[in-house]
Amino acid sequence: MTDYTRNDRRKKRRSKKILKTILITIIVAFLALGGGIVYFVKQLQDTAAGSYNELKRGDKSAMRAEPIDIDKDNFSVLLLGSDAREGEDMENTRTDSIIVATFNKSAHSVILTSIPRDSYVELSGLGIMDKINHASAKGDGIDSTIETVENLLGIPIDYHALINFAGLERVVDELGGIDVDVTYTFDFTEGGRTLHFKEGPATLDGEHALAYSRERKSDLKGDLGRGQRQQQVIKAIIQKATSFSSITRFQGVMDAIGDNLRTDLQFGHLLSLHGYAGSLDNIEMLQLEGDDWWDTSTGKRIYYFKVLDESLAEVKQRLWEHLEWVPTNSPANAAGF
Repeated sequence: MTDYTRNDRRKKRRSKKILKTILITIIVAFLALGGGIVYFVKQLQDTAAGSYNELKRGDKSAMRAEPIDIDKDNFSVLLLGSDAREGEDMENTRTDSIIVATFNKSAHSVILTSIPRDSYVELSGLGIMDKINHASAKGDGIDSTIETVENLLGIPIDYHALINFAGLERVVDELGGIDVDVTYTFDFTEGGRTLHFKEGPATLDGEHALAYSRERKSDLKGDLGRGQRQQQVIKAIIQKATSFSSITRFQGVMDAIGDNLRTDLQFGHLLSLHGYAGSLDNIEMLQLEGDDWWDTSTGKRIYYFKVLDESLAEVKQRLWEHLEWVPTNSPANAAGF
């Protein structure tokens, strides 16, 4: 085998690793790196620099004594989908999709936990009960959403990645569409346009992928079904990215991400994520379960999703184990462990 052939195959393997890791850092296709190819690294470095968004809290969660080291520590990333439209501020609008990604260093494993957007929780810093997706708009931007999620799950949120709707559509389109097994037949209507979905295997473009992940009213499972479809879309993008081989399309994906992403993950952090690339085809999915509830106390009929205590307890325990995190009020912590 010639040196040229060896190098060519090595580059293809590196390319696949880069494209796989992209999907775990943004909500549904987010950022991928692996290193090695000058062209890819330069484009990714430019994208990361242009998308950087420092939080008001600084470089660590208030629940951490010291900033974490992605190369050595377990960590978490809050993946958010904004409902901001063109020209709107992404950071102070409602977060239409909320997913917590946790990473375990020793097992190189990843868990995605979906939080229904209408979950009835206490909004951090505001002292009021409301839908969790209102935290950014009513509070101090993304910092408020992060603190609210931390209080709900009892874990530190180390980093965040926020992408808007236009970004999701563009990423999927640049990938040439994604393959999804549609869970049920329904129509999605918005802005006078109706999109049709038929139960069974389908290839979705960006517009259909976004609609499929947003539909909730026709789903008998409500927010739970919506969360499951969002997880389907994430997996589908990951699968497409692992087989994504066109360098000419890579630039388009990077442009779509850079224009619609805000994150406090820096380029050096992203380079460290390549160790998780082998786990992206076998991601564990968790979801908070609960009941539909309509509040009529104000004279209006407002819908909320009330998370079941037992479901929250189970999810928290699993995430504590995955992060190897000891809650501050636990017996182990009190004993000095």
